[in-house]
Amino acid sequence: MSLVVRGGGRSKAITDPSQLTGPEKAAVILLALGEDHATIWAGLDDEEIKEVSQAMASLGTVAANVVEALLVEFVAGMSGAGTIMGSYEQTQKLLQAFLPPDKVEALMEEIRGPAGRTMWDKLGNVNEAVLANYLKNEYPQTVAVILSKVKSDHAARVLAALPEDFALECVTRMLRMEPVQREILDKIEQTLRTEFMSNLARTSKRDSHEMMADIFNAFDRQTESRFMAALEERNRESAERIRALMFVFEDLSKLDPGGVQTLLRGVEKDQLALALKGASDALREMFFSNMSERAAKIMREDMEGMGPVRLKDVDQAQMKMVQVAKDLAAKGEIMLAGAGGDDELIY
Repeated sequence: MSLVVRGGGRSKAITDPSQLTGPEKAAVILLALGEDHATIWAGLDDEEIKEVSQAMASLGTVAANVVEALLVEFVAGMSGAGTIMGSYEQTQKLLQAFLPPDKVEALMEEIRGPAGRTMWDKLGNVNEAVLANYLKNEYPQTVAVILSKVKSDHAARVLAALPEDFALECVTRMLRMEPVQREILDKIEQTLRTEFMSNLARTSKRDSHEMMADIFNAFDRQTESRFMAALEERNRESAERIRALMFVFEDLSKLDPGGVQTLLRGVEKDQLALALKGASDALREMFFSNMSERAAKIMREDMEGMGPVRLKDVDQAQMKMVQVAKDLAAKGEIMLAGAGGDDELIY
């Protein structure tokens, strides 16, 4: 039988019960029982719910013979439940049958975020550049506590990605560190969960409006305006959502200095000059301020020497620059802020 695995599941269909861990076996049983027996979840504590939910969401396709074997093993008299599919949607639907909506959302955000049973396990699966970009705005003592709790190899990569003076201050605090009180650790964990992990989880969601925003970003300016105007006439709400989700050239103004400098290293100089020709004065000065005085002077001279340029060429240069920024963000080298609000988008 040919079976397809969706989402973050295993690369092959599960055909042998021995392939499954304990939480995965429990996830299969709960999926097979369905919503009618969702009250079983009430007997699990929060950590067990998280662990089983994580397993369920990444399960993929489970062959019917495996489901039957597990049901025979764990639930006497129940067999032949057939092939089932574990997915984010199915997991969320089951949880909603017995948990409040806010708790379901919190659990699903944790599932969508980095894997790991504890907060420190999860941090160990976050790209070091993304984590460093968040930590550099925290107090050195707080960063020292966090880095002392993650694996040493990951802590080393994060320290290397932090600004040097700040990293050295964190190292000094780690050397002097005394045992941390439980309530302080709890507070740090809560802050990480609400301010950092929730953003990571939210940005892993992708609906049709996000997909369409990417398509609109790839349009030239005239095509984008034409489609947006037509969409506003048919569905103003969707048009507004797409516009809020779009990342456009002027949104590069939200990059921090480190992000600007990383982007400058990834863009060809002639394309940068052409893109900045059509930029606002504020955005243009932001890029100049992150160059050396000599480089900024040369760039200004190059732009003046271009004379009049076609709008189409400027649009293409700006689109290429935005794509470079998105590629860098996908690698975790910079962080992009969304056009629709203050939430950070971490790719």
